[in-house]
Amino acid sequence: MNPTRQTQGTDDRGAEAAAAVDRFGRPLRDLRISVTDRCNFRCRYCMPREVFGPDFTFLPRDQILSFEEIALVARASASLGVRKVRLTGGEPLLRAELPRLVAMLAGVSGLEVALTTNGSLLAQQARALAEAGLGRVTVSLDSLDDGIFREMNDASFPVRLVLEGIEAAARAGLSPVKVNAVVRRGVNDHTAVELARHFHGSGHVLRFIEYMDVGTTNGWRLDDVVPAREILAAVDRELPLEAIEPAYRGEVARRYRYRDGGGEVGFITSVTQPFCGDCTRARLSAEGVLYTCLFAAAGTDLREPLRSGSGEAELRELLGRVWSVREDRYSEQRSAETAGLPRVEMSYIGG
Repeated sequence: MNPTRQTQGTDDRGAEAAAAVDRFGRPLRDLRISVTDRCNFRCRYCMPREVFGPDFTFLPRDQILSFEEIALVARASASLGVRKVRLTGGEPLLRAELPRLVAMLAGVSGLEVALTTNGSLLAQQARALAEAGLGRVTVSLDSLDDGIFREMNDASFPVRLVLEGIEAAARAGLSPVKVNAVVRRGVNDHTAVELARHFHGSGHVLRFIEYMDVGTTNGWRLDDVVPAREILAAVDRELPLEAIEPAYRGEVARRYRYRDGGGEVGFITSVTQPFCGDCTRARLSAEGVLYTCLFAAAGTDLREPLRSGSGEAELRELLGRVWSVREDRYSEQRSAETAGLPRVEMSYIGG
């Protein structure tokens, strides 16, 4: 199978692109890039402290891709149709000199640069990131209840400082800020409507995420999942909603707007309403492994060819070949049989 095909029209930036497509006809449009495997939070759904404790061995610096190596992968990906890169971690703002990488990526023709963060360092860095060319930011905030939030992040980090980071990002021009909340039954589900009330009319976009079985260390159980339809119904009772169309192919959130004009809210339904059929994402781990699914067990090593002298053309060919044979659709196949299968940890590929 030819790993690329020439699109007949133009993409959302008006430029023609040779798009890599997989075996289900899904184009490669989004690349999530982890810049570090470290994080200053220990959220139980991602990096539980009993696994990622003081004795846990993180990647040594020489095993993590350099900014120059990341930029080379980004350029090769852009030539295959990628239009957005999102920097993740771990916690990406722990990576030193991150604005320099943002500037390098923003200089790649046709690429939008976004970032997902826990918000702990955002107030200090938002301005520099925006000036470097960052286009958008997504902040994780699972509850406005300070006690619940501190328990969920397991680092005793206060809600107040995350909210300060969100407002700093907005002042820096990174608007609208997206705010992601992972919802777990019996943990923070009863605070979901409070989050909706807080961000209603703020100009920010709140998105509720069903608790997912990413990795194998978070103790995921189906009983802990709150179906998005329950949260939608609860929000709709207090703040009436109406559905709106996706903004682009592969958008993961089901979008709704408040009928009173108070903005938008989204629901990410990977468990109860999988969206594999339109998944356009690849993920690059901090040590340079390319994964074609959030729930993958193995990926393709790009660090070795990068450090063996491969250039953009060779990387483009490798990326196109990997994507062309992609058949991933884990969320559609999730069952008792898949529950025990090995999966890469979310902290390595940024969710």
